[in-house]
Amino acid sequence: MSQQNNPLHGIKLEQILTELEHTLGWEGMASYVPINCFIKDPSIKSSLKFLRRTQWARDKVEKLYINTILKA
Repeated sequence: MSQQNNPLHGIKLEQILTELEHTLGWEGMASYVPINCFIKDPSIKSSLKFLRRTQWARDKVEKLYINTILKA
């Protein structure tokens, strides 16, 4: 199956989090996606663990990435 129309093809979740954290900061990320791993003692590691098992939250973070980083 081709991924040519998927803007996130080839981009790892860790890269998404790192770029969003660099651009928005944890507080900015939490304002768009209010989840505890962004609010309380945030880290890439804890966020990866949560987002890998929570699809609805991952979907919101990926949408934030597309709208913030890819459309910049």
